[in-house]
Amino acid sequence: MRLSVCLLLVMLSLCCYQANAAVCPAVISEITSFLFLSDNIVKLQLAKFNPPPEAAEAKLEIKKCTDQISFGKRLLIEKVLAKIVIKCI
Repeated sequence: MRLSVCLLLVMLSLCCYQANAAVCPAVISEITSFLFLSDNIVKLQLAKFNPPPEAAEAKLEIKKCTDQISFGKRLLIEKVLAKIVIKCI
């Protein structure tokens, strides 16, 4: 449960740092794919940013934690994130 709260706080900080901030579609896609897609696809998406190996490894390690969240709970997280995005528009 704590990971879910952290993810929501990060989403809020990225999307709503200003009252009139618009959410970048790439951020939404990145977070959604992180929650639902397989490790291999996330690795391919991550490669387009050319991150340092340590950063890529850290993200994939966190992905293993989010993969342990039940699918239903991940859907709830996505629903909350969608509400945050709508509020930020």
